[in-house]
Amino acid sequence: MIDKIRLHLREELAEEYRPNFGLSAGLDGHLCGFLGVSHSDLIQQVRLGKTDDEIAEWCFSNGLRPNSIQRRIWNGFAEKFGWRDVAAPFMERVKIEEGLVHRDDLVTAFDLMDALEGR
Repeated sequence: MIDKIRLHLREELAEEYRPNFGLSAGLDGHLCGFLGVSHSDLIQQVRLGKTDDEIAEWCFSNGLRPNSIQRRIWNGFAEKFGWRDVAAPFMERVKIEEGLVHRDDLVTAFDLMDALEGR
């Protein structure tokens, strides 16, 4: 997410990421909600030129510092995002738009991102 913000600030964010940048319904919005920080405040921290570690520490100091169980829960949620959840209709729409509807293996947001980015 921090790298996307940096690209956005340099006006280099790929076109396919621009419409959903910072949306509360996406993974970035969910992560900000989980941490208890706003995406716009996070952008400001990146704009100040802070390192990834400094930005993470700012998030933890101004929101939630997740413990090991909370990190495991977040990671499990993120890994499955798009599979049989609120993001599933978005996934299907993008698969149709990108001509990937035949790809039954693309079930999570990360699967779809990997396919769209050629990985």
